[in-house]
Amino acid sequence: MSLSLKSFYLAKLPFELFIGLRYTRAKRKNHFISFISLTSMIGIALGVAALIVVLSVMNGFQSELRTRILGVASHLEITGASNQLSQWQLLASQVESQPEVKASAPYVMAQGMLSFGQGVQGAIVRGVLPNMEDKVADIGKHMKAGALSDLQSGEFNIVLGADLAMLLGASIGDKVVLMAPQGQFTPAGVVPRIKQFNVVGLFQIGMYEYDAGLAFIHLDDAAKLYRMGENVSGLRLKLDDLFEAPEMSVKLAQKLEGNYFITDWTQQHANFFKAVQLEKRVMFIILTLIVAVAAFNIVSTLVMAVTDKRADIAIMRTFGASPRSIMLIFIVQGALIGIIGTLIGAVIGILIALNISTIVPFIENLFQVQFLAKDVYYISDLPSKLDWNDVTIIIVMSFILSLLATLYPSYKASQINPAEALRYE
Repeated sequence: MSLSLKSFYLAKLPFELFIGLRYTRAKRKNHFISFISLTSMIGIALGVAALIVVLSVMNGFQSELRTRILGVASHLEITGASNQLSQWQLLASQVESQPEVKASAPYVMAQGMLSFGQGVQGAIVRGVLPNMEDKVADIGKHMKAGALSDLQSGEFNIVLGADLAMLLGASIGDKVVLMAPQGQFTPAGVVPRIKQFNVVGLFQIGMYEYDAGLAFIHLDDAAKLYRMGENVSGLRLKLDDLFEAPEMSVKLAQKLEGNYFITDWTQQHANFFKAVQLEKRVMFIILTLIVAVAAFNIVSTLVMAVTDKRADIAIMRTFGASPRSIMLIFIVQGALIGIIGTLIGAVIGILIALNISTIVPFIENLFQVQFLAKDVYYISDLPSKLDWNDVTIIIVMSFILSLLATLYPSYKASQINPAEALRYE
């Protein structure tokens, strides 16, 4: 397209937009103004990109944390007094009659001390029925070796978390000793109950708390070891919609007759999710301030541009341009800096957020570092989940800040007196 054709199309634009675009595209005599404009644009782009990436990582953490916790935990748990629940089969049939409940499974939960060779580790021991447990949790999907179905009644088999097995130095086929804290009376005094278990499986959720501190045995074996008799610790439920767990817990509390304690996953792990949500809000505020600082550099750019164009403004005023038109010209010039910076930042941020699972391992391998240590953080990988609503909010917010930054210098430009401006020209 030739220069004359470009000028023809530009001439079709409104007067204020035409001049504003001309000022933006024109080669400046004052290179410092161009430098400040470029700095403002880069600052806005970096701030927008950082906001998108950080919020995507926060969303990823929230989603990943929920997925991994609910891979082991349950949507709802019903327990009895003193960690004892009798006639769980009858209770299971009652709760499964509710349309919102997909499945239920009994469990025995207790603490234990595991030892193998020179290794000794405390752990949470959960007694389960493998065929029912698979319906309420995803342990079967995270088995590294063996299967949850290898837990057979009376065989005293055990499935360990991968990190727990590593700490003990045990592997498939080894025999570990499980000590129950409840003692038994003997002529020699009170001694702990001890039983040898065969390691038949290893699981890895990817959450260190579970991988290093949880072990599964058969429900019948757990009942014998912990002297539960026909009782269990409680009943675990899986719902069609996990976000309906709080409402469902209230509904079941009203329907079930008996002394039951009902808790849902939002109560059991509320601190985790509240912490992530709080961090997300704080990071949004902090990074928004970065965008705001970059956006308000536009003020400096336009103040110098107005000073540089005083003669042009005076000439346009003498040809009939109104103060409103002069103001709009510089709003267009400043807003264009904000729009370009925002769009560049959005594209960069989206690309990084969508490929962070590739970028982070590359940086870790390049510099031989690990950002999230398994034994410190709940999640050892850096997750990302791009939320287009967040992207839209960030783009709109950045544009509004850029627009606000143009108002004062544009207003000052509209107040220039033509006679004063041309006196020394």
